[in-house]
Amino acid sequence: MSAIKSYDRLRLVLLLGAFSALGPLTIDMYLPSFPEIAADYGTQASLVQLSLTACLIGLGLGQIIMGPLSDVHGRRKPVIVSLMIYLAASFVCAVSPNIYFFIGARFIQGFAASAGIVISRAVVRDVYSGPELTKFFSLLMLVNNLFPMIAPMAGSGVISFTTWTGVFFVLSAVGLLLVLMATRNLKETLPVENRVSANFGELLSGIQALLKDRLFLGYALAQGLMIGGVFAYVSGTPFVYQNIYGASPQLFALLFASNGISLIIGSQIVGRFSGAFSERKFVILGLLLSCTASFSALLVILFHGPLIALVIPLFFFVASIGMTSTASFVLAMESQSKRAGSAAALLGLLPFVLGACTSPLVGVAGENSAVPMGIILLTTSVLALTAFFGLTFRPKTKSVRNCAATPSS
Repeated sequence: MSAIKSYDRLRLVLLLGAFSALGPLTIDMYLPSFPEIAADYGTQASLVQLSLTACLIGLGLGQIIMGPLSDVHGRRKPVIVSLMIYLAASFVCAVSPNIYFFIGARFIQGFAASAGIVISRAVVRDVYSGPELTKFFSLLMLVNNLFPMIAPMAGSGVISFTTWTGVFFVLSAVGLLLVLMATRNLKETLPVENRVSANFGELLSGIQALLKDRLFLGYALAQGLMIGGVFAYVSGTPFVYQNIYGASPQLFALLFASNGISLIIGSQIVGRFSGAFSERKFVILGLLLSCTASFSALLVILFHGPLIALVIPLFFFVASIGMTSTASFVLAMESQSKRAGSAAALLGLLPFVLGACTSPLVGVAGENSAVPMGIILLTTSVLALTAFFGLTFRPKTKSVRNCAATPSS
C-alpha cells in the first residue's frame, strides 16, 4: 500500500473506474446502432451480433494475456501500450469498408480494452485486502456500472445527429483521453520484488494452479456463467425491444440504462452490508434471484406478455449480477496476492468466453423471436448455481473456510 500513499481513495477509484469503463463502453455504446449497421453493410443481424462476439473474444483473450504480463512487468506499462492500440482500433472500426473488416477491428478493439479491465482489478488487489477489498471493489463497481447506463444513451445521442461511425470516432477520442490519464496519473502499484518470473512455464503453472483450486474455480464459474447470460441479454435486447416491441433507439437506451441502476443496487448492497453478512451469502442470494427472475422473463416471452412485464424481471436479473459478481470476485481474489493479475485475468476471461458463446445464439430463431434469449438466461443461471454449490460446498470445513475467505463476515 505504500506505493500509492499519495493516492486519494476517490481519485484512485475514479482513475481505475475510467480504465475498466472501456469494457462497457466498447460493448454497449454501439448497441442502438445494430439495425443501422446491418442496413449500411447490407448484412444480416447475426453478422452484426458476430461483431459483438468478436469483441467479447478479444476482451477475454486479452485479459488472459495482459493479466499475467502485468504480474511480470508491472501494471503501468501494459495499460499505456494497450490504450494506444485501442485508440487506433476504434478509428479502424469507424472506417471499415465491410462487415468482415469491421468484425476483425472489433476483435482488436476488445483485445486492447481488456488491459484496462484486468489491470485495474489487479491494482485493487495490490492495494487492499479483507473488508477494505470488498468495500473498495463495490465502490469501483459503482463507477463501472454507471457506464452501462451512459453508453447506450450516448450512442443513441451520437447516431441522432450522425451515422453509427460517429460512435467509434467518439471511442477513439476516449482512447486518447485515457492514454493521457494513464501517462500522467497512474503510479506503479506492483513493486519489482513482488513480480513473478517472465518464464512462460512458471506463468502457465500458476494459471494451472488456479484452475485446480476448487474454491477459486467455483467462484469464477458462478460469476462467468452469470455474466455470460448478461451478454445474451445485451446482444438480444436491441432486437427484442426495437423489432418485437417497436421501441425507438432512445426508448431502448432508457430501458437499457435502467438495468445499469439495478447493477448499482446489487453491487452496493454487498458493499453496504458486507460487515453484517458474508460474501458467500450474497453470492447464494444473487444466484437464487437470477434463477427466479430469468424463469419469470421466459414465461413472459412464451406467453407474449407486454413490454413492462419483460422489463421488470430483467431488471432483477441484472441486479443479481451486480450482487454475485462483486461478492464472487472478492472471494476468488482474497487468497491471490502474488498472482493477482493472473487471477483477475481468469475471472475476466470466463465471462467473455461464455458471452462469446451465448451472444450469437440469441439470434438463431430470427430477429423477431425472444425465446432463445429467455432460454439462455435461465440456463446460465441454473448452471451458475450448480457450479457454485458443486465446487465450493464442503460441509466439514465450511466454518473454517468462511472465516478465512470472508473476513468481513
